[in-house]
Amino acid sequence: MRVVVTGAAGFIGSHLSEALLDRGHTVVGIDNLLTGDMANVAHLRARDFHFIRHDVTRYIDVNGPVDFVLHWASPASPIDYLELPIQTLKVGSLGTHNALGLAMAKGAGFMLASTSEVYGDPLEHPQKETYWGHVNPVGPRGVYDEAKRFAEALTLAYHRYHGVDTRIVRIFNTYGPRMRLRDGRAVPAFMSQALRNEDVTVFGDGTQTRSFCYVTDLVDGVLRLMASDITDPVNIGNPDEVTIEEIARTIIRLTGSRSRIVYRPLPVDDPKQRRPDITRARTLLGWEPMVGLEEGLLKTVDYFKRRLVAG
Repeated sequence: MRVVVTGAAGFIGSHLSEALLDRGHTVVGIDNLLTGDMANVAHLRARDFHFIRHDVTRYIDVNGPVDFVLHWASPASPIDYLELPIQTLKVGSLGTHNALGLAMAKGAGFMLASTSEVYGDPLEHPQKETYWGHVNPVGPRGVYDEAKRFAEALTLAYHRYHGVDTRIVRIFNTYGPRMRLRDGRAVPAFMSQALRNEDVTVFGDGTQTRSFCYVTDLVDGVLRLMASDITDPVNIGNPDEVTIEEIARTIIRLTGSRSRIVYRPLPVDDPKQRRPDITRARTLLGWEPMVGLEEGLLKTVDYFKRRLVAG
């Protein structure tokens, strides 16, 4: 197939592009490099990978046939969407509209990279796809949460009204190589601090929970969903739940760091708990995560060590 990946130079987008190439597909990667990095896809340029630098909030034009559009373009960390609120809203709305328009014009399938953030600070635990969420639409995180909720609604509107063959994946906390050192999310923040023997900053009292999925597991789930005919949203994430303090202490131990944990106030609307119910993925896709937390963290530590040495 010939697959368009928006946000291809980002953390997950680059892994997804690589996996598609490994399966023999041609990939057209689109990214404006607002939060992406060409270093993430430099090794793909010698393969059947074609890169277009473009802002998907403007009309998307791709020459030739397209079989599938994977819409991954968006700021995805709290630092990004707090610093780039308008861009976050625009890529979730205008960007999704343009990516869906490309899929419709080419007669292609379409997948939206949605997020567990559509559940907000959930009152249901673990979170099933049928849960409608508990989101503050006017809080500082609302620009990301509501952009993705709108994008889901738009995706299903194109499916119902225009007959576009759509998928929606709700991605839970994912980590691995190619995350940015200053990404702001827990794993890269803790690793960057621990490898420098700096204080590791935990927001709140550290008892809030997350469920961390290694990137190769996530990509496997995405490709299974892509090959299916499931149009309803599907959670992809690791259901093993750990506290933020536990993940910080694990990273300090695995890096052999001399860092100590310091506590700072919890950001506004930061979710207290987050764990996916993956029954739908297990039963409909035959998917579940295979990489254990420590195994995945060790692979990620190796990448961060190289990045820090390289400067």
